[in-house]
Amino acid sequence: MPSRAINSRNIFQIRYAVILLLVVILFGTIGFSLIEGWSWSDSFYVTVQTLTTVGYGDLPPRTVQGRVFAVLVMLTGIGGVALGASTIVQSVVQSELLSAMGHRRQTKRMRKLHDHFIICGSGRVGAQLTRELMTADESFVVIEKDQERAAEFSQKGVNVLLADATLEETLLEAGVDRARGLATCLPEDADNVYVVLTARDLNPNLRIVSRATQPEAEPKLRRAGASEVIAPTIIAGRRIAVALTKPAVSDFMDSLTNEGLFFEQIVVDDSSELVDCELRATPIRSNLDTVVVSIRRQNGESIFSPQYDCKIMGGDLLIAFGPAEMLVKLRDIARGSS
Repeated sequence: MPSRAINSRNIFQIRYAVILLLVVILFGTIGFSLIEGWSWSDSFYVTVQTLTTVGYGDLPPRTVQGRVFAVLVMLTGIGGVALGASTIVQSVVQSELLSAMGHRRQTKRMRKLHDHFIICGSGRVGAQLTRELMTADESFVVIEKDQERAAEFSQKGVNVLLADATLEETLLEAGVDRARGLATCLPEDADNVYVVLTARDLNPNLRIVSRATQPEAEPKLRRAGASEVIAPTIIAGRRIAVALTKPAVSDFMDSLTNEGLFFEQIVVDDSSELVDCELRATPIRSNLDTVVVSIRRQNGESIFSPQYDCKIMGGDLLIAFGPAEMLVKLRDIARGSS
């Protein structure tokens, strides 16, 4: 649905028109009070009568100066009122047209998206997830029903759908049937469960990661179809416990990120030069300064901390750890493009 927010330029025009109208009313009120000697309320009453061309006639100007002043108020006031009214109408209509056109362009962009991610909710967790995906240059859509938050993300160039993520039509508009993954970051566990149920029904192969506010919501989310459930409070509690009881481990974990080291999952293509090679015969450790901490075979077998004589096979999923630029090179080699 299109946003009905009025842009800053239109707001300025409306504000200018309203100020102009108030200035004319104040001008007329002061003038009639000084010239005719009326009270402020009577002067205000006559000024509004004059500007609106109602003209009840119950309190007309008695002096020549007052009548001349009334004509002046009529001429300037009618123009001011007409300008103010037309500016407000034009600004609102223009805003609605631009909003509708922007929504149509956004809908076209979303229809072209494939293998993308969907983020439901842009609160603290969703906003952080959005920043991470932007850093990774991933394609994604944010679903947010709060207009101000949606506008903030839209200004950053993010694909935002201003709608309710719990509705089936919203998920379809976001391309859930073509998406690679979906994250539910809504503040209420019940809403997250509903989104997971709907998304799983619309795309059985979709990877769904859900936030759980309460620990007891985790089994419900998994039964609803979540591939993985993240409970920020539990994770934070464990992290704090490590920092308290094992400070050296905590410092080591912090240093990994500070030194620009990351984990990455890399699929080995059948055409890659890594296929049928033992780890020690590959450039992974020697040239790329990268460590393979786990290998997941196509048959589901997982090898943790593989030895140097472990062979890499086509279709293997490597969990590697190292500098970001080296991980990119390893990905290229695994794809057979190097």
